[in-house]
Amino acid sequence: MPKLRPSGGYRDTASFQTATIVYDATYWFCEKFLDPHSRTVDQMVQAARSGRQNIAEASRAAATSSQTELRLLNVARASLEELLLDLEDFLRHRHLPQWAPDAPEALAVRQVPQRFRQNRSDQSDRSDLTDLTDRQRWALYAPWLEHADPAVRANALICLIHQANFLLDQQIAALERAFIEGGGYSEQLAAARLAERQRRKHDPSDPSDPSDRIPNCPNCGKPMVLRTAKAGKNAGRQFWGCTGYPDCKGTVPV
Repeated sequence: MPKLRPSGGYRDTASFQTATIVYDATYWFCEKFLDPHSRTVDQMVQAARSGRQNIAEASRAAATSSQTELRLLNVARASLEELLLDLEDFLRHRHLPQWAPDAPEALAVRQVPQRFRQNRSDQSDRSDLTDLTDRQRWALYAPWLEHADPAVRANALICLIHQANFLLDQQIAALERAFIEGGGYSEQLAAARLAERQRRKHDPSDPSDPSDRIPNCPNCGKPMVLRTAKAGKNAGRQFWGCTGYPDCKGTVPV
């Protein structure tokens, strides 16, 4: 039986792949330009890691809880926002320039995926960044993320965080719409169960669960409940017993 809701597959999503670059770049940025004993380093690395890991955890939780999936994606979004502020603080405290959104340097970083697609001679062979390995994706951003100038690295990271947040915002909005339209896992499970009951009702050849056909008591007319004989020659066998027991001892064989 197929899953009611798909889960996993996060490694192929643009949000996870972008968050992976952000995490790696943050780790190496802190290693090169900040005091390893600084509390800020630990906070920045953990924020970058949280952004990545919560996307993965949300993907796995999607199978059974849309609320948990949404909550974890929002945690990832909040963690990346925290990292964004730390990088902005790094630039401001050192009187280093922060690129404007429309600055040529910022546009160059944001346009990496577009330039990559345009430069591929065979569009059917790895024409999108999501088809590359982590190392191949990193190489495309290496001119900025491995730059000797900390301002260039920090600004490039800020651009990538904005990209990751944009992707997460789209992902969260799509999940919210799907939840409103189709309900969560519990609602879908109940709907699937009702649909299966209806199918069995119209297919007499299908040996369905006897609980799908609850009879009324032949003595008093009350609904019956499925019971299991505890003693006697029928011990262990199921039967329908009246819900009015012990006042009514009506039974119906299964």
